[in-house]
Amino acid sequence: MKRSIFRQLLDKPLAVVALTYIVLNLLVAIFAHTIASDKSPETNTMVLEFSARSPGFTHEVLKVPRNNGFALIPVNSIRLSKDSVIVAHYIDESLFDTVRYSLLDFGKEIADSTALKKNYVQKNTYLLGTDRYGRDVFSRLIVGARVSLSVGIISVLLSLLLGTTFGALAGYYGGTIDKMIMWLINILWSIPTILLVFAITLTLGKGFWEIFVAIGLTQWVGAARLIRGQVMAVKELDYITAARALGLSNTRIITRHILPNISGPIMVIASSNFAAAILTEAGLSFLGIGVQPPNPSWGLMIKEHYNFLVTDRPFSVIIPGVAIMLLVYSFNILANTLRDIFDVKSR
Repeated sequence: MKRSIFRQLLDKPLAVVALTYIVLNLLVAIFAHTIASDKSPETNTMVLEFSARSPGFTHEVLKVPRNNGFALIPVNSIRLSKDSVIVAHYIDESLFDTVRYSLLDFGKEIADSTALKKNYVQKNTYLLGTDRYGRDVFSRLIVGARVSLSVGIISVLLSLLLGTTFGALAGYYGGTIDKMIMWLINILWSIPTILLVFAITLTLGKGFWEIFVAIGLTQWVGAARLIRGQVMAVKELDYITAARALGLSNTRIITRHILPNISGPIMVIASSNFAAAILTEAGLSFLGIGVQPPNPSWGLMIKEHYNFLVTDRPFSVIIPGVAIMLLVYSFNILANTLRDIFDVKSR
């Protein structure tokens, strides 16, 4: 069955491109800190002098030792005196200031300018430019992919767990159980999703994991309605009647005979929910109640730089926006393709 689905996906070029893009994003998220230029934990290294630079910007920086690491000082030139390091501190394209640092700050191993440049001077290249704080947009985009894919995975797993459980119980048992579950579903369905996420987020608190749980707790309703309908249709088939006649327990019938045979619609709703979860997280981060700084998030990157759209350097807001659009579009294509594959009536 799985090989057949995969083969059918390969017959659809657009689905292959979408699946390839999703897998590429997954690999990028896994190896984010290996790929990223900024190796700091939250890719939050700031060089304010490099604020809002265009893609491809390159400049040398001097790593001045500090108690908790290094301070990055942009420099135009460096020279050594008897007991000092004298640098032309880069401020802007046509502006610099002369700054003197004690050799004691760099340790005894600095004997000449060659040793200084080898150990304490590096050339920073910003492939996608910098944001308003002088942070590397490429590094934050790469690490931000972890947030988008993580929120998709965790919220989809949570929504499918709840949706499958409640939907299967309502569809299989019917009667009072069905009425109670559908009453709860209809109540939650009547509340706008974004307001429900707000309420859950404010209850759980703002944070990395809280936003994932909040989104998952709002998405299970749609999954439950779909699974309920599928279970109601499947439980009337002959093989389920035969399973009951053999004395199999209801739990075994649901888990071993019904759910495996409605895996197609479940896969479709999972792909659709994945795209919705990414959009919801981006929206919440844009509004300031999602992932909190300095953690990189595509929605947060847009929030911090949306006013750059009216300037001549809009890259720091356009790039994460395009990343969100492509990933959501890929999941929507995958969901539509899976729906066509499993829709026997349309063939």
